Amino acid sequence: MAELNLIGAVNLALRRAMSEDERVIVFGEDVGTSGGVFRATEGLLEAFGPDRVLDTPLAETLIGGLAVGVAAQGFRPVAEIQFMGFVYPALDQMVNHASRLRNRTRGRLSCPMVLRAPFGGGVHAPEHHSESTEAIFAHLPGLRVVIPSTPADAYGLLLSAIRDPDPVVFLEPKRLYRMSTEQVEDDGAGVPLDRCTIRRAGGDLTLVSWGASMVEALAAAEMLAEEGATVEVIDVCTLKPLDRATILESVSRTGRLVIVHEAALTAGFGSEIAASVAEAGLFDLRAPVRRVTGWDTVVPLPRLESHYLPDLTRVLTACREVLTYD
Repeated sequence: MAELNLIGAVNLALRRAMSEDERVIVFGEDVGTSGGVFRATEGLLEAFGPDRVLDTPLAETLIGGLAVGVAAQGFRPVAEIQFMGFVYPALDQMVNHASRLRNRTRGRLSCPMVLRAPFGGGVHAPEHHSESTEAIFAHLPGLRVVIPSTPADAYGLLLSAIRDPDPVVFLEPKRLYRMSTEQVEDDGAGVPLDRCTIRRAGGDLTLVSWGASMVEALAAAEMLAEEGATVEVIDVCTLKPLDRATILESVSRTGRLVIVHEAALTAGFGSEIAASVAEAGLFDLRAPVRRVTGWDTVVPLPRLESHYLPDLTRVLTACREVLTYD
């Protein structure tokens, strides 16, 4: 057991995967000599050498294309995009090649790659460094989208993503990188993909979130408990494919649903969750579904960032409103 923060857990998972499987290689901008902009890959170059830890040019299209190419030839690449706001040049490779390689070749080839990227706000970064556009990737058939919110999950989910035979977009909430620590056992055990995790049980309201917004979700549940309301907090973990069953089962008991995410409101992934509940759990609802999200604007620069991110006050307001319905 080691007491690790989320970035340390990512590093530990990469070390474990590279130690167990020589096909695992890591590359991206500054991942080698510098150890990554957040130090997620620190020490890997010294441990595994320049043939398996490669610094690339500042070229996201190249990073995405290289990952697809070597994955098709039997490697298991873990490619890093420095910030999610830089990922868009690589979308061509993810949309047109990574996500459909298995289908295009009728199963002859697969694409066991992981595309890692820090995402979300909360660290006072400049433009393009605080994006939360996970819904873009979740919309693409053939891709998994995984988002950890705890160090232990970062370790286990990343190992499972690396071992998966198909492409995984692994988004790391950078606001949580060094926010807290927990015991993480380096046992090589993966956390199952495609499942939600119930972080807190409750019977009065279902509160669904992922990534850094789990902080506000859990804090809201704690405060509402003092007011006499029990809130079930669900961490989505894998956005695509979505574990609808866990969410629907919870809503069937609570009758109320609030969804929290940093991404902009319109076409954010919360819309998909709300639509799923409307289709399959409408008659279980005792109140309208509420979404607490970022605004439909570009993520502002640091002075206004706190006004953009869903805070505890906004989450509590939505939950209390939903709880007023009988």
